[in-house]
Amino acid sequence: MGRVSPLPPPGPLRTLAYATLVNTVGAGLWLAGGALYLTRDVGLSATSVGAGLTVAGLVGLSASVPLGGLADRWDPRTLRAVLQVGQAVVALAYLMVGSFPAFLAVAVPEALLAAGNLAVRAALVAGVGGPDGRVHAFATLRAVANLGITVGTALAGIALAVDTHRAYQVLVVGNAATYLLSAALLLRLPPQPAAAGTRRTPGTLRRGGPLRDGRFLAVSGASAVLSTHVTVLVLVVPLWTVDRAGAPPPVVSAVLLANTVLTVLLAVRLSRGAERAAPAARKLRRAGLVLAAATPLYAVTGVLPVLPAVVLLLGATAVWTVGDLWHGAAGAGLAYDLAPPDAIGAYQGADGLVAGLAQALGRGLLTLLVLGGGPVGWLVLGGIFAAAGLAAPALARRAIADRPVPEARPAGVPG
Repeated sequence: MGRVSPLPPPGPLRTLAYATLVNTVGAGLWLAGGALYLTRDVGLSATSVGAGLTVAGLVGLSASVPLGGLADRWDPRTLRAVLQVGQAVVALAYLMVGSFPAFLAVAVPEALLAAGNLAVRAALVAGVGGPDGRVHAFATLRAVANLGITVGTALAGIALAVDTHRAYQVLVVGNAATYLLSAALLLRLPPQPAAAGTRRTPGTLRRGGPLRDGRFLAVSGASAVLSTHVTVLVLVVPLWTVDRAGAPPPVVSAVLLANTVLTVLLAVRLSRGAERAAPAARKLRRAGLVLAAATPLYAVTGVLPVLPAVVLLLGATAVWTVGDLWHGAAGAGLAYDLAPPDAIGAYQGADGLVAGLAQALGRGLLTLLVLGGGPVGWLVLGGIFAAAGLAAPALARRAIADRPVPEARPAGVPG
């Protein structure tokens, strides 16, 4: 029988999985309760919270490449632990927020640390997994993260049900505590050698770094277009489910739960074969076509009676999740394999920057396209996803051809 638990066998990856599980329990707490804490307990308006988070998120993306590059020169294990201690301090600072300027003063450093931490995490995953196991490690941690967020969301429900000042304070402190516990678990990993310690050959790190590597950015751009499937699932689909399909609000929870369960069960299995750029690009093409295939299923739910619409919503979400998981594995494989070995963190940071910009822009554009355009909007979205997926192999071939060939060593010179 195959493994049921998303946790890997004992070893460094399991330790990293435990750190991820603890950290994402806190993420689930804050995702479910943060907005309500800021509006119901602190007293900010929903509009100001949304505007502040948007501004902070865009500013935070600027930390991706610099901190990713730092992870190429320092031990990413220690660097990530330090960042998480910083995130704990910032998370606790939400207890002192009482106005919009104070909220912005906390949200901006929080977003900077979070965006930088994602790039550092990618470098750490590469070190723990190695060239042949980093995509598998990425998929394993994604399954674990979904499990942790689900647990955190359920725990947040207790604070939301109590709905008192003290309950919200416990939620904030609980989120901060998970950062500290996760940092302590990270320090149980063996030190990871900095990637920049590898022997450089002329041209290994492209001049100007990842933000001037046009062919890499083109591949990242195609992947970033597909990455907006996250926004579609957590923002567009819930609104469509209630407003257009006419389903009761609990159906939204069922749809998101279906995605979570399938991610935990299938993330590792569907990640296979994406370790190198060429097969990863083909998997990205499949992801785009599968996501495109799910869009007419969602579109039809807007004209069906409620019960068939609910059944089809769940079926469409199952198809969507397969495309989602293929995209996650393929995007990771491409970003890892197309990066110079001594600049994995910086290139992962650039990949995260492009994806972050796409998702920030996508929130408004996708809502307008689908909810404003109805079934036709879904079909247009499907065409966009199909085009991005179909473009991926050709873009990847150009990026592979652009990779520098290491200099041959004279006979007798050790590697």
